[in-house]
Amino acid sequence: MTNAMTRLTPDSIVDFIGDIFNRRGAESYLGEPVTMSQHMLQGAFRAEESDASDELIAAALLHDIGHYTSEFPEDALEKGLNNYHDTAGAAVLAPFFPRLVVDCVRYHVDAKRYLCATDPSYFNRLSEASVHSLRLQGGPMSNDEVAAFRENPHLKDILQVRFWDEDGKDPDLETPPFTHYAPILQHVVDRFCAERD
Repeated sequence: MTNAMTRLTPDSIVDFIGDIFNRRGAESYLGEPVTMSQHMLQGAFRAEESDASDELIAAALLHDIGHYTSEFPEDALEKGLNNYHDTAGAAVLAPFFPRLVVDCVRYHVDAKRYLCATDPSYFNRLSEASVHSLRLQGGPMSNDEVAAFRENPHLKDILQVRFWDEDGKDPDLETPPFTHYAPILQHVVDRFCAERD
């Protein structure tokens, strides 16, 4: 984690995330037809469209934030490496967001592996780039991994965020900008920090 990340506070985390969207959101999304910011904003838009809670909107928006916080190079997946963006993103968010949000970020890759193991039709929803990353991420879960994953108390929400993830790859879909979601993020952060303290 960089020094800038270690100085984050509940009052600065949303601005930090917004700065990432502004500076790096136009980068390509691992072979998909959308940019990183388009993909994450579409996830949030799909959640909001579904009348999801603020926590799930935040999770859908932030599920791929780890692509920006990992120590691995940006082209790690193209080079055949797993950049562990799921755990990297969860680590950055954990001090500021409730476990539901953090779990949806931490386990969204595992959710893909779980769904590929338990739902034969799910694999057909994956883009070519997502199929490629699935191989790097361990492929479909084993029976033991499936059983263990089912124990997560947030399983249903983790899987829902994964579905929104798959739906967030439409180059023609227009969404609200990050500034629309910033107050939602701050509300989630403020509530979590108040309850924790």
